[in-house]
Amino acid sequence: MSKFIAYVGKNCVACGACMNICPRQAIQVKNGKKAIVAPSSCVGCGLCEKTCPAGIIEIREREMLHA
Repeated sequence: MSKFIAYVGKNCVACGACMNICPRQAIQVKNGKKAIVAPSSCVGCGLCEKTCPAGIIEIREREMLHA
């Protein structure tokens, strides 16, 4: 498991760009709601962060999310 993971901020516009670019299919956008990241699939590659038009996805250390 990667040390890093994608974090989707609360202002997600549910455009699906991150879901479409993810090589691991770790992100899902359903019913126009905020993108959801599957922790077991995300490797923190950063493609979603670079692709997000709203700029609200960040690659963070997994430990920081549980602090």
